[in-house]
Amino acid sequence: MTPAMAEPLASASTELARALLVRCKARDPAAFREFVVRYERPVFALLSRLLGHGPHVDDLAQEAFLRAFRAFPTFDVDAAAKPSTWLLTIATRLALDHRKRAALATVSIEAADTAPAGTTPETEYRRREMGSRIARAASELPDDQRVAFVLAEFHGLSITEIAGMVGIPEATVRTRLFRAREKLKTALQELS
Repeated sequence: MTPAMAEPLASASTELARALLVRCKARDPAAFREFVVRYERPVFALLSRLLGHGPHVDDLAQEAFLRAFRAFPTFDVDAAAKPSTWLLTIATRLALDHRKRAALATVSIEAADTAPAGTTPETEYRRREMGSRIARAASELPDDQRVAFVLAEFHGLSITEIAGMVGIPEATVRTRLFRAREKLKTALQELS
């Protein structure tokens, strides 16, 4: 996975301030609006990568923020859990529930639309083609492996964070990631 394709969710410095989280906990609409603005892009990216693009992503993102708003009074602002991880857990579970209900067959994982500075049309074409190949290969992964792969590679979450989000042991996450990467490697070799 190239660094250009990875989109880390948030570093410690970009997480929201404790004071703002306390205001969100008190259901302050202005504070929650800041929360939504800060995390809407990662939530939409996660849902799109897991479910493909479409109006269902908008609906699920809205539902994720609505559930977060309702659950904020129980969120522990002093716990080790980052608000971004907490929110992505909500979004991941919504996506998995949606996939179970809708029985979707494919997923679209698209590379960023903007090219890095200094690229030529040829390198941009190759980068986009590789992104398309990865998307096709990832669409063939089982749901459990796809979730682990997307959360690790596109959102920069650790094994521990993924295990907590999905509710499985860390060793299982490692296994799923290994299997997903092996399947992607094989699929990409076959597409070459």
